[in-house]
Amino acid sequence: MDYLDFYNLKQHPFSNTVENKFYYNSQQHAEAMVRLKYAIDTMKGLAVVVGDIGTGKTTLARKMLDELDETRYEAALLVVIHSSVTTDWLMRKIAIQIGVRSPASSKLELLGQIYERLSEIYESGLKPVILIDEVQMLHSREIMEEFRGLLNMEVPEGKLVTFIFFGLPDLEQLLSLDEPLRQRVAVKCKLKAYSEDITGDYIKHRLRVAGAEYNIFTEEAIKAIHLYSNGLPRLINTVCDNALLEGFLLKKNEVTRDIVEFVAVTLGLKTEGFSVRRDVV
Repeated sequence: MDYLDFYNLKQHPFSNTVENKFYYNSQQHAEAMVRLKYAIDTMKGLAVVVGDIGTGKTTLARKMLDELDETRYEAALLVVIHSSVTTDWLMRKIAIQIGVRSPASSKLELLGQIYERLSEIYESGLKPVILIDEVQMLHSREIMEEFRGLLNMEVPEGKLVTFIFFGLPDLEQLLSLDEPLRQRVAVKCKLKAYSEDITGDYIKHRLRVAGAEYNIFTEEAIKAIHLYSNGLPRLINTVCDNALLEGFLLKKNEVTRDIVEFVAVTLGLKTEGFSVRRDVV
């Protein structure tokens, strides 16, 4: 038995694994989606989403990929997982993602293949879109120049391909490595931490999706979660998941502020000079 059975939940509501079923359409995420789709539909070429760690950039990227109708868009998502990416690797990866067969080893030939494939997609009535997550890891002026080169591929309606970059605030400095590319940013969105009210709505939303039959977290507990997580969705999930486990171990039907504070101490989220004894929870 784990806390799912104890709280009569159908699945874990606060996993940090991206799952569109639990997507919370906050106002800022909804507005970002509208802006990004505008950039795509008008073939602007380059849009950027920036935000601190844990603000939901990857969640937004996955949701956007899911919502781009295959009958209207040819979309792909690339996730940069290390900082040693080369221009050759990246160009080949982009070529493969948009459907280039047998990418050439020659850079010039590869660019020709990419152009031909993007033209094919456009002529078929679809709009090519490439979402790239963790772009701030591409610490290379050369790579930025390659993106600028790809954005030079145009048709009368606009750019042949639209890139959407997702990254930490450092991404802005990266774009500055190539000033002409930075000037090509047509749409820019910034994700921020949640307010206390939004934190509460977010928690209740995920609980409802997981099958909760009542508000497991008290209002005071939610206030504490917001305080210790700073309103960052990723940390909210971590605190809530641990608090549910702690509540189950203590056989508490409600998760109270004391439980959240104990979890915060355990996770190292509380300020110095504070301690909570478990036997008084």
